[in-house]
Amino acid sequence: MTTPDRIYRSPAGIAGGVLLLGITGWLGIDAIVAGHGRTPWLALATVILVVPLVVAFTIRPAVYANEERLRVRNPFRVIVVPWGEVVSLRSSYSNEVVVKSGRKYQLWAVPVSLRARKRAARREARVAADQAAEASGRPRRGGVGGLGGFGGFGGIGGAGGFGGAGLRGDAAEGPVRAEGDKVMDDLRELLEARGEAEGAQGEVSVRWAYEVAGPVVAGAVLLAILVAMG
Repeated sequence: MTTPDRIYRSPAGIAGGVLLLGITGWLGIDAIVAGHGRTPWLALATVILVVPLVVAFTIRPAVYANEERLRVRNPFRVIVVPWGEVVSLRSSYSNEVVVKSGRKYQLWAVPVSLRARKRAARREARVAADQAAEASGRPRRGGVGGLGGFGGFGGIGGAGGFGGAGLRGDAAEGPVRAEGDKVMDDLRELLEARGEAEGAQGEVSVRWAYEVAGPVVAGAVLLAILVAMG
């Protein structure tokens, strides 16, 4: 029996896509309704071209993972990779799945944020520093006269202050990781657990998303014709 999919998407990408669609719809409808001459047709062609592109690169991308396979929905393709075909899940400037044939497929829904990585690294360094200070009996960072806590004020109710409680919670949860790296950790755990499983074998399949490419091509052709007609 197939297990339910874990679904990974980019909330920031979806939010940006919705915002862009709102702006495109507002400007496009205004030009179609209130425009004169060729303007409504140009606006219509532009909307037909732009809307599918915005959806493809912001709202559409998703990664679906279960115990049998990894399904990657990218802007213009859908790649289904059984775990048995996965060689590695690689993270550098983008997150990728590498298969036995040597092909690499980018995970658009799991973007790499260098800023988030740096923020997580700084946060982990603060946690480590506070753990070291606590172990040695030194005053914790931000404390005054040995009273660790929030903004240099003493702890409340013996909790050691707001900042201290939060940092101890982070430490208890393990290493601090950027969200994209956490997703890749989850996928690597699935790969390690299911890579050799009998139900996770098969062939890699790639399907082009004609439902996205079709409107984009239609909008581009219509826009080109209108521009060429002058």
